[in-house]
Amino acid sequence: MRDEQSLGVDRLLRRAAVFLPGSLPRDGRIAFWDPEGESSAAVEGLPCTAAELTVVRRHGTDGVHRHTVQAVLMPLADAVPLLVRARYLASAHPATRCWGAAALHALNLVARGRLLPGLTADDHDAWRAGPRDAEDVAHLRAVAAAMPSEGHAVPLPDRTPLQVPEPAALLGSFLDAVADTLPRTPAAAYAMGAPFAAREAQHLPGARAWAVEVAAGLDAGVRVSLRLDLSAYELFNTTDTTDTTDRTGTYGTDGDGSADADSDDRSESAPAARHAAAAITQVHSLADPTYVIDAAALWHDGGGDAFGPRARIDAVLALRRAARVWSPLERLLDQPVPDVLALTEDELYELLSDAGARLAGAGVTVHWPRELARSLTAAAVVRTAPGSATDGTSFFDAEQLFAFAWQLSLGDEPLTEAEMDTLAEAHRPVVRLRDQWVVVDPALVRKARKRELGLLDPVDALAVALTGSAEVDGEQVDAVPVGALAALRARIISDEATVPPPPGLDATLRDYQLRGLAWLDRMTSLGLGGCLADDMGLGKTITVIALHLHRAHSAPTLVICPASLLGNWHREINRFAPGVPVRRFHGTDRSLAEPDDGFVLTTYGTMRSSAAQLAAHTWGLVVADEAQHVKNPHSSTAKALRTIPAPARVALTGTPVENNLSELWALLDWTTPGLLGPLKAFRARHARIVENTGTAAGLGNEEAVERLSRLVRPFLLRRKKSDPGIAPELPPKTETDHAVFLTREQVTLYEAAVRETMAHIEASEGIARRGLIMKLLSSLKQICNHPAQYLKEEPTRLTGRSGKLALLDELLDTILSEDGSVLIFTQYVTMAKLLSAHLASRAVPSQLLHGGTPVPERERMVDRFQAAEVPVFLLSLKAAGTGLNLTRAAHVIHYDRWWNPAVEEQATDRAYRIGQTQPVQVHRLIAEGTVEDRIGELLESKRALADAVLGTGETALTELSDRDLADLVSLRRPA
Repeated sequence: MRDEQSLGVDRLLRRAAVFLPGSLPRDGRIAFWDPEGESSAAVEGLPCTAAELTVVRRHGTDGVHRHTVQAVLMPLADAVPLLVRARYLASAHPATRCWGAAALHALNLVARGRLLPGLTADDHDAWRAGPRDAEDVAHLRAVAAAMPSEGHAVPLPDRTPLQVPEPAALLGSFLDAVADTLPRTPAAAYAMGAPFAAREAQHLPGARAWAVEVAAGLDAGVRVSLRLDLSAYELFNTTDTTDTTDRTGTYGTDGDGSADADSDDRSESAPAARHAAAAITQVHSLADPTYVIDAAALWHDGGGDAFGPRARIDAVLALRRAARVWSPLERLLDQPVPDVLALTEDELYELLSDAGARLAGAGVTVHWPRELARSLTAAAVVRTAPGSATDGTSFFDAEQLFAFAWQLSLGDEPLTEAEMDTLAEAHRPVVRLRDQWVVVDPALVRKARKRELGLLDPVDALAVALTGSAEVDGEQVDAVPVGALAALRARIISDEATVPPPPGLDATLRDYQLRGLAWLDRMTSLGLGGCLADDMGLGKTITVIALHLHRAHSAPTLVICPASLLGNWHREINRFAPGVPVRRFHGTDRSLAEPDDGFVLTTYGTMRSSAAQLAAHTWGLVVADEAQHVKNPHSSTAKALRTIPAPARVALTGTPVENNLSELWALLDWTTPGLLGPLKAFRARHARIVENTGTAAGLGNEEAVERLSRLVRPFLLRRKKSDPGIAPELPPKTETDHAVFLTREQVTLYEAAVRETMAHIEASEGIARRGLIMKLLSSLKQICNHPAQYLKEEPTRLTGRSGKLALLDELLDTILSEDGSVLIFTQYVTMAKLLSAHLASRAVPSQLLHGGTPVPERERMVDRFQAAEVPVFLLSLKAAGTGLNLTRAAHVIHYDRWWNPAVEEQATDRAYRIGQTQPVQVHRLIAEGTVEDRIGELLESKRALADAVLGTGETALTELSDRDLADLVSLRRPA
């Protein structure tokens, strides 16, 4: 509800407002009066007074007469906020709304710094609002035209016959009054001194000349501009330029034009300056911005009434002020008629750069010819080198080189070699090219002179084509592929229509699987390879089977996978490609005698020990499933994999990056050798910058992230279950974090481990420090799991010693009572065995799968679980995180946390995958107040690394400072 003062203000604004000037501008006041003759009362709480006001009113044919009305007078500083409010108040009087518009414009002028020092008629200090440009003048004219008579109905003093001020004149006085009021705050005089800051008048009889000089060129009735005439090239450069002006002289403020023949200060023997253009002085009337005239015409005939008698002097004052920011204009002031200034090439360059902006700030606009083109650009282009050729089918096998060179373009049209030669020989800031004037940057001239940047091999050329940038002299520049390379890039990045399902495939592929098949076919047919990085359960296996059938090569496909996936691959091939030969190269009796055109399956361990035997055979396609097993390029497994030749290579993984981008390099350097360059160069050029993005060291490197993304994106197809249209039949997944307490025994062990190990960590560095950190983190997780695991005890007495075990018993009781099935994951085999013994002691049917479980037994265990013979399946996270279809489970329990959320999600995907028909509930057991309780924050930050390029990743915890590490692992007691 509005208070009484607000209602009083609204009533006041419904009256007409008029400005009453004072002897000092800041002494002006605003009067509110009622044209209907009603009395006006002061508003309580506002600094206003009731008084009589003399106004002028017209009565029929009797003319105008003075009238005395009751009004409310208010100081200007207090009235301005009310006028601004009235500007947008529909109930306000039209005259008051006009003064509101004037108040807003006055505030705008002050905010723009448009203040000029001045003196009153009796030499007292007063600020003035100015300079006012053409837009200001036009706006104030519009306000004046809209102002009703009540807004200026006060008589001019000592005028006969009776007159009222013109609205425009009264508005000008109002703007000056606002400008004179606002700077004079209570603290201004103490901060800046009395003149022009104190509220009290300061008598300054000797300051008038100073005020005129300060305002010179700004408070004039005209403004000047410069019109550039580039035809002066022909005018000045085809004639004798040793004396371009014979009109030298001095033009002072009084306009007497006295001559000064030596002002040019050039000797007869000095070489003539090379003139590039002419700047022609134009004069604009501020009173009427539509009036524009060349200075020559103004000097010869005066320009007419639109400019007034002081136009020449004001124009010279404006040029004098402009010469302070750009000295070549002083030559104009040395001429009897300041009309044409011959510009050297250096001066033209200055106008093209910062001098033009400085002149604009001084109120002098530079007008360039309309036909002047500033669209000359240069880009580094990569094209097939002369004499090289490729058949367009196997890019990396082609013996060709690519030329790397600068290509200059005018707009969207590339210049010819001859035109670039013309630019290379140019020594002027603008040249005539294709029938138009073109601005020539010296840097572009240098590129035109040294166009050839060298030769690139196919791998480097493709990297340039994909990223759109290249390094030249230590800087990243735009790079554009042309010709055959551009066509290849278009094929790689195109989103072509899906290929039809191949004959022999006994399955219906979903749309995204058909797109994946088309992508794999496109990449492998080009000899480029790729990494299919779909989430677990989206059908990577069936897509590769379809690719094998689509390629229809006579050579077999070699699939290398973990031992736990051999059976899954075998069953999937038999199911979806019946009749296609498949054999396992695994076990003691393995053999490659006479391999057919089907599939050969082997494990990473077997591949490592039999690499020479596998490399001796011809393969049509080599597939590395769960390719994160070779993420370390220096491992013996990764090295052995690289020795097996193949025309096309495909990596399958749900986690292309777990710890750092070197793992991504390892995958793509296998699928597409050389794409990312040597590992050391990749780390320096991409990985370190990208991994630091978002930190203090890498802030602002989003461009590097995008550049790497453009390079790797065509070679890595990343799809998630959350992507629109991907596996829409998957049921919802519910994730719940369960906080559990630590028993007293766990608290004692936890704090002791932190205290003792942190003392050693703080005294260590390098590899030793990182090893101690990993040992501490592992110890703390084991203590959180169960003291028996940390102490390496036999499973004799487990109940009552662990909060996690107590909650697990409760969850199992509920799940089994509902006749449900559950997967229990732990990253520790020792903990899994402890849990197995504990469940056996409670007579809970369970089975345990870990890394040492033989492959046939793994398959039987999966079958028993899927057949509901065993409701509880204990699994080691590493051994069972991939390759298992366990859709019988409606519950997944993570007994402990893994550092990488992607690994956890892969484990969960054993149940939450295609074929699941029931909701999946995921339970995470977290020890309250421990490192597990705070690891969730780190897990979120870990996603940022690879999400920027791929979609998953993690941060190295071993690189935390001692302080951050202590904060991470210290036990926090619950409140």
